[in-house]
Amino acid sequence: MNTGTLAILSLMPIVAVGIFLVGLRWPASKAMPISYIVAVLLALFVWQIPGATVAAASVNGLVVAATLLYIIFGAILLLNTLQESGGIKTIREGFIGISPDRRIQVIIVAWLFGSFIEGSAGFGTPAAVAVPLLVGLGFPAMAAVVAGMVIQSTPVSFGAVGTPMLVGVQTGLSADASITDNFLALTTTIAGNVAIIHAIVGTLVPLFVVALMTRFFGKNKSFSEGLQVWKFALFAALAMTIPYVIVANLLGPEFPSMIGGLAGLAIVVPAAKKGFLMPPKEQAWDFEEKSNWDPSWTGKIEIKDVAHKSGHMSMVRAWTPYLLVGLFLVLTRLKALPFLDWVQAWTIEMANIFGTEITASFQPLYSPGSVFILVALITFVIHQMSVQSLKSAWAHSAKTMIPASAALIFTVPMVQVFLNSGGGTAGYGSMPMELATGVANLTGDLWPLFSSFVGGLGAFIAGSNTVSNMMFSLFQYNVGSQIGVSANWIVALQAVGGAAGNMICVHNVVAACAVVGLVGKEGDIIRKTILPFLYYATFAGGLGYSIVWTAEKGIFNIGTIIVAIISTFAVYMIASNNRRLTLEPIGKERRYKSAK
Repeated sequence: MNTGTLAILSLMPIVAVGIFLVGLRWPASKAMPISYIVAVLLALFVWQIPGATVAAASVNGLVVAATLLYIIFGAILLLNTLQESGGIKTIREGFIGISPDRRIQVIIVAWLFGSFIEGSAGFGTPAAVAVPLLVGLGFPAMAAVVAGMVIQSTPVSFGAVGTPMLVGVQTGLSADASITDNFLALTTTIAGNVAIIHAIVGTLVPLFVVALMTRFFGKNKSFSEGLQVWKFALFAALAMTIPYVIVANLLGPEFPSMIGGLAGLAIVVPAAKKGFLMPPKEQAWDFEEKSNWDPSWTGKIEIKDVAHKSGHMSMVRAWTPYLLVGLFLVLTRLKALPFLDWVQAWTIEMANIFGTEITASFQPLYSPGSVFILVALITFVIHQMSVQSLKSAWAHSAKTMIPASAALIFTVPMVQVFLNSGGGTAGYGSMPMELATGVANLTGDLWPLFSSFVGGLGAFIAGSNTVSNMMFSLFQYNVGSQIGVSANWIVALQAVGGAAGNMICVHNVVAACAVVGLVGKEGDIIRKTILPFLYYATFAGGLGYSIVWTAEKGIFNIGTIIVAIISTFAVYMIASNNRRLTLEPIGKERRYKSAK
C-alpha cells in the first residue's frame, strides 16, 4: 500500500472526531467510542497489529485515563473546598479591587497565572487550576474553559520544568546517535529557537483570549469589545514573553514559562492596580446577568457566594491554597532538590501487558492530583472549616467527576491504539508516522509551512506536547536535513506546533470541561479554539519558512508574505476598531444637535 493511501487511512480516527464531536456536536462520551472503534479496526486489519498489542494499548489508555481522573478530582475538590471555606468569595472581591473588568481578570488569571502553573507542572494542570478559579470569579464555565485552552500554547513547550524539550525532543532525537554526541546541548539550542518563535506568535494570545470571550460570551457578541484592551493585552503578553525568551536562551528549557509567568504577574498586577494602559473603570466590561446566559455556558458546578464563618477572610489567607499549589509543584519537580526522587519513588506499574512491550505506570505522589488533595486538606485547617463543609466538598467533587469518566475511557485508549500501531505484520510505520510521511512527501520544500501543523496533530492525538515531540522530532530533523535547511529550526517548529495543539486536544478539553461540570460540550469548545490554533500554527509555519529559506530565496518568500499578511491584518483590526470608537462619540454628538 502506498504512502498516500496509508496517510489517508491514518486520518480516519481523526476524521471521526471531526465529524461527530466537532461537526455534529456529539458529546465526547458518544463520539469517542466511534473513533476508538475506527482506530482498532485499522490497527487489526490494515496495520495487522496483534490483538494482544491492541488490548494492551487499550489497557494502558485506561490507566492513563484513571490518572487524568485523579487530577480532575483533585482540582474539583480544591475549588469546592475554597468555595465552602469562603476563600473564593474573598479572591473574587480581591480581583474586583484590581479591576472589575473581566477582560483584565482573564489575562491575569489565564495568561500569567496559567503560564506559571504550566511551567511548574504542565500536563494540563493550568486548566485544572485557572479554569475553576475563573468560574469562581463569576465567569461562565464555557468562557473559562475556552480561555484556559487558548493559553495552552506559548507556555507549554517549557511546561513541567522543560519536560516537552528535555524528555520529548531529546528522547526523540537521541534515537539516532549519528546526529550528535551531546543531545542535551542540541536540545538547549533548539529550545532557544522555540522560545523566539513562541514569543513572536504568542504576543497576540492574550488579545485572542479577550476577543473570543467578548465575541462568544458578551451581550453584544463583539470582537470589538475585546480589541478595546489591546494595549493592556500586548503589555501583559510582553511582560511574560520577554523574560521567557531571555531565560530560555541563557538558562535553558527548565524555567522560561515559570519565570516568565512570575515576572509577568509581578509587573502586570501592580500596573493594573494603577490603571496602566487600561480603559476607565466606567468602561469596564462584564458579562450579562447570569439569568440571561445561554444555558449551554454553565456547568454542573454552581459557585455559591459563601462567606467565611467569621464574616471576613484576609486576602493572604484566601490565596494561600493557590500559593501552596505553586510551591509544592515547584518543589516536587526541581531536580536539584531531593523531593523529586521521593515523590517518584512510589510507582504502580503493569509491566509487559499481555506479553507485549507496553507498560502502564502511575506515580501517585508525583501527580498534580495529590498536590491538589493535600492542599485541600491543608485549606480545611488554615481556613478553619467545619467537618460538614469538608464532607460537602468531597461529595460534590466525586459526583462532578463521574461524568468525565465516560468520555475518557474511550478517548485515551483510542490515542494509545493510534500511537502503538507500528510494528505490525503489514510492515507499516505507526499511524501518526505514516500520516506525517504522507504530508512530507506531498509538500517538499514547503515543509516548514506544515511542520508546526504536524506537531499540533501529534498533540491533538496524544494530548501531550511531550509525546508529540517524542514521536516526530527525529522525523522533523531528517526532513529538514533532506530539503537542505536548518534542521534545528524545523524541530523547533515541531515543538511550537505541538504546544499549540493542546488548544484542540480532545482529552485535554474533556478534562478542562470536567473540572467545571461542563461534560458533553467538548465539540463546542473545540469549534471556538480551532481559530486560535490555526492562527498559531500558520503564523509559526510562515515565520519558520522565512527563517530557514530567506538566505536562499530572498526576503520576499511565501513565509514572509504569510507573516506580513497576519501582522497587517492584526494591526488593521486594532486600528480600525480604535478609529470606529473615536468616531462614535462624534456621531452621537452630531445626532444630538440635529435632534435639538
